This record gives sequence, C-alpha cells and structure tokens, in this order.
Amino acid sequence: MKKAISASLVSALLATAVSSAFAAETEWPTRPVQVVVIANAGGDTDFNARTMAKYFTKLTGKAMVITNVAGGGGTLAAEQVKQADPDGNTILFTHTGQMIVNEVAGLTEDSLDAFDICCIAGVDKGTVFVASKSSGLKTLEDLISKSKAEPSSVTYGTEMGSYSHLQGLMFEGLTDTKLKMVDAGTVSEKVVALLGNRIDLAAISYGSVQDYVTSGDMVALGQPNEERNPLLGDVPTFKEQGVDFVMEKPYIVAFPDGTDPAIIEKMSGIVKQITEMPEYEEELRKTFKQPVSYFDTNQSIDRLTNTREDFMKYKDELRQSK
Repeated sequence: MKKAISASLVSALLATAVSSAFAAETEWPTRPVQVVVIANAGGDTDFNARTMAKYFTKLTGKAMVITNVAGGGGTLAAEQVKQADPDGNTILFTHTGQMIVNEVAGLTEDSLDAFDICCIAGVDKGTVFVASKSSGLKTLEDLISKSKAEPSSVTYGTEMGSYSHLQGLMFEGLTDTKLKMVDAGTVSEKVVALLGNRIDLAAISYGSVQDYVTSGDMVALGQPNEERNPLLGDVPTFKEQGVDFVMEKPYIVAFPDGTDPAIIEKMSGIVKQITEMPEYEEELRKTFKQPVSYFDTNQSIDRLTNTREDFMKYKDELRQSK
C-alpha cells in the first residue's frame, strides 16, 4: 500500500513539475495529437505508442489519438505523416525496421532526413535467438559449429527483406556461417513453425516463446543486446559468448519535416519525464519485459545514423530477396 501511494505521489509531483516547466514555453499541444503507428494494434510497437500516449495525457492534459496504419512494412504510415502539416499535431511512432531497414531493402527512397527525429522513447531488448528442440541445438556454439561444418543445414525462419532477415544476415557475417533463410511469416507463424519442426531457428521476442523455453520445447541461445536484459532470465548475450552481435530495436518518435524545433524539444522533454515515472517502468517490465530507455534528439540522430551505416553493409543481400 505504501509503495502504491509513493508511486502515485511521485507521478503527481512529476506532472506538476512538467506543467510548470513547460508553462513558459511553446504553447503546444493545444489540441489532441495524432500518433500514427506503423503496426497493427496489439504488438510491441503499438503497446509502446499507447503507453507513451497514456502518460503524455497524464502530464499535459491533452489527448494523444493512436492511429494504426499497418502495411507496406510501415511505408504507408510514414507517407501519411510525411504529407501531414508540420504543425506538431501529427507524430510518427516507428522503429528501425521502417525507418532504416526499408531504405536498406529498397522498399522506400526515404532516409532519416525525411522526418524530424524527436527522440527514442524506448528500446526493444526482448529478442532472443531461439532454436527448436528437434534441431538438436543446445548452445550458440552448437549453432555456429553446425552452420560452419554444414552450410545451410540450419533453417532460419524470417520475413524476407525485413528486420529479422537482417538479423540473420548480420549473424552470418559476424560468425562466418551460412543459414538457410526461409520466409516463415509473422511471429506467431514462426512459433508454430518451430513447434512443428518446419524451421530450426528464429529471432523472436522472448515473451512469445518463454513458456516453450521453460517447457524445453525450445532453447534460447542468446540475446543480441549490448548488456544482458535481466528480465529475460538466464539468457546470455551474444557478446558474453564471444560474438559481437548487438541489434537492439529503438522505438522512434518523429515529426513531419519542417516542424518547429521548439515543439520537437518540448515533446522530447515530455517523453523523458514519462520514462522517469515508476508506473510507466512497471508497465514495460510486466508486459514486454522491456527495461526503460530514452535518448534525446541529438543522441537519437547519432544512434540512428550509426545504425544506418551498419545496416547498409547488407543492402545487396536484402535487396536480392525482394
């Protein structure tokens, strides 16, 4: 009970502080803000957007309206925001799959400078490389050894030209291995394919396979994070196992090109305040085993620019899959 009261008090103080701090600044928002999300409702991207929106309203008193525009790998949502007035009332909530991988794969000509990057509101650190029980793979070392000794003998389920495809390509490049890449569909379809022994390996959010890992039907081989995400249990990072493979997925808040920099700065500050709220942290932890992360505008641009340079090394291979 004391803990709940304490959390509520902290939130109330934060809300007061934010309202006071922003009172003398740009008069924004003055009406509901539309957040265009690149994915369908119910997934990790949508969850992060809706959770941000909920606490945005708590802090500012203004509503955020979530609009899910799936399709085209996020290009439809991106185009909608690109065409919107740069008045601060339309925001794109996306991730590196749309913002960078689509360009690398040749699905769009847009690059980072097609939008005004505001901040990174969170980072997905819940992905693991998971093997089916029937594959016989028990460790990362098993995977590397088998893929080297018998190239293309391990079937990696992905969506060709997508973020998970790039994950597989980067793993191959860093380990000098060769996987058999097959189009296995969505996350739920990959899970079914793993259980049905149609694929041996996939990169999937841990929350989607945790029960199967616990039961022994699947084996989590590693998490591609800079540091171990303790919310994933006893799953080591690739780096711990001698492979410098880091591929975390940031959730990006962006505005149409030409938006007032003062609005961008204000939104970035609000998101920072949201990430400092204890109940926000608890929602991320419970729902998607996601630790809190935040990067301001300059940090986000630097991080995304470096990520784009890394991803561009695999441009030809991704485009061949189209």
